[in-house]
Amino acid sequence: MALLDILTYPDPRLKNRAETVASVDDSVRRLIDDMFETMYQAEGVGLAAPQVGVLKRVIVLDCGDRSGSEGIAPLPPVQPIAVVNPVVESSEGCVAWQEGCLSVPGYTDEVERSARVIVTGLNREGEPLSIEAEQLLAVCLQHEIDHLEGTLFVDRLSRLKQTMVKKRLKRKSVEAPA
Repeated sequence: MALLDILTYPDPRLKNRAETVASVDDSVRRLIDDMFETMYQAEGVGLAAPQVGVLKRVIVLDCGDRSGSEGIAPLPPVQPIAVVNPVVESSEGCVAWQEGCLSVPGYTDEVERSARVIVTGLNREGEPLSIEAEQLLAVCLQHEIDHLEGTLFVDRLSRLKQTMVKKRLKRKSVEAPA
């Protein structure tokens, strides 16, 4: 397995739409493994292939309870889920959730999403998969699927907040030692 570089906002590559995976083969399984390793190392709960510069419809997430894991890096796996070619089949309700993103480091904001979703796709073996999710898992699935469409959670914020995020991240990149 290998750690992958995570693209950060406003990198224009994050705006590209991912392509459907024709078949789940060893290269896709290797990508999934590398994405999990990268996500856990970065202490995230989800990661989409476009965030690591791969335009394939692949997401990984682990929204399992990690209470007691604070300060442990990489995070330990609890409930890892990989979905290839995910599709939101149905959604209902509405929930506002404080979201963050590995591609938008150091920034969180409230985003409204569907409270319940059913997502279908393929698992890491290429078998059909259906996930009924609520609350955090539903939010994470929608957040990662947005990445496959070239949408970040900050795109769901007001223009003013988007401008603030860009300025903050640009300032951080200038301040960071080379």
